[in-house]
Amino acid sequence: MADRSDETRIRAEARFTKKELQTKEGEKVWAEREAAGRLADAKTLRLRALRLAKEAAENAAEAPKEQRTGPKKRPI
Repeated sequence: MADRSDETRIRAEARFTKKELQTKEGEKVWAEREAAGRLADAKTLRLRALRLAKEAAENAAEAPKEQRTGPKKRPI
């Protein structure tokens, strides 16, 4: 009878250890995903800023041309 309780205890400890490892791995994966998400957000913000700066520069370059040629005619 002592053998069965020892086996039961060993199995329970093995299950507990396995669950602990799974929890730690899950936390690690979650942290990696969060870091990747933050990196993607940072890249998006940087690219948006570059695009807006480029568009602003293009619009600034086009503005004097429009003033010299006169106002645009509006379609009816």
